[in-house]
Amino acid sequence: MRFTLVDRILELQAGQEITAVKNLSLAEEYLADHFPLFPVLPGVLMLEAMTQAGAWLVRHDEDFMHSMVVLKEARNIKYADFVEPGFQLVVNAKQIKQDASTTTFKAEGSVDGKAHVSARLILERYNLADTRPNDAPLDQRTRNDLRLLFERLYRPGEESS
Repeated sequence: MRFTLVDRILELQAGQEITAVKNLSLAEEYLADHFPLFPVLPGVLMLEAMTQAGAWLVRHDEDFMHSMVVLKEARNIKYADFVEPGFQLVVNAKQIKQDASTTTFKAEGSVDGKAHVSARLILERYNLADTRPNDAPLDQRTRNDLRLLFERLYRPGEESS
């Protein structure tokens, strides 16, 4: 993962749903180019925040078995409003179906309780070594790095800031 659009995981119910937040700061460099006079979180990054939240639930539920959890398909994407700097996008992803290689979520991003984006997401999970056996060490390193990041993002029992 090259960038993280989940700043904190607030709630996680194994096999069911996850709630996470993305805090939008004016310091984020892409805002200088994304409508410089009216900076807002790009819609594709709202979608990515929902994808990353769902991926954390998948990783948690499978004890980080797969190094890759990626967006395979996004359906019924609806954008309702902008997310401006200084606000927090609260992402909720509910698992609705899972099979051997994919997990389907109904996801929503809201600000102050008002929906700003929603979609049905299908995430695919796999290891690089599934098709390239020499990549097994990379899979292991990636899983280890993701575990460490997860421990920073999800701290049950701590108050969120």
